[in-house]
Amino acid sequence: MNTPDDTISVLIADDHPLILAGLAALIAAMPGLALAGQADNGARAVELYRRHRPQVTIMDLSMPVMHGLEAIGQILAFDPDARIVILTTYQGDEDVHRGMRAGARGYLLKDSSPEQLVACIHAVAQGRKFLPPEVASKLAAHTEVARLSPRELEILAHLATGKSNKMIARSAAIEVGTVKFHVNNILAKLNVGSRTEAATVASRRGLLSAF
Repeated sequence: MNTPDDTISVLIADDHPLILAGLAALIAAMPGLALAGQADNGARAVELYRRHRPQVTIMDLSMPVMHGLEAIGQILAFDPDARIVILTTYQGDEDVHRGMRAGARGYLLKDSSPEQLVACIHAVAQGRKFLPPEVASKLAAHTEVARLSPRELEILAHLATGKSNKMIARSAAIEVGTVKFHVNNILAKLNVGSRTEAATVASRRGLLSAF
């Protein structure tokens, strides 16, 4: 897409028609911004990126056909310099971490103000990262807490459904003593005192989204 040198071209991808329309109208109305395209699924976003090479791409995480994280991966494989902003309703710190680890340079919640959205677009277009304070604090908290191992995440997912240690052992094909060991580690790493509290914290932080 051809735009003046001082105009930032923006591709938006979201599977909610009203959000997509609202973003399109906002970007089209803002001086210095130009709408490069609209996609209602991840696969379409990848296609439009390859066609238009926008300066900034705003990507929803949860979309049909292709998940936003997969779309980010494909876009970055095509163009390692792609500048992508994740726009989502999710507030779990694991979602923030996963999105930034995938290569996104900015992260905004869908209830962000128009001013915050525009500030994010300009920052990312200039090569800087953009995280609103509430998202930055979640990401910082994530890095401060010891990461759960894949096995611990698996045990945590079972634990969150209310399974006993014996039931978890049977499902995971491990000994009950091993389950107890993992549960104790999980409680310590999440800094909680009970299985119920661990399940609550895990849900709030988005730690169960992979299961």
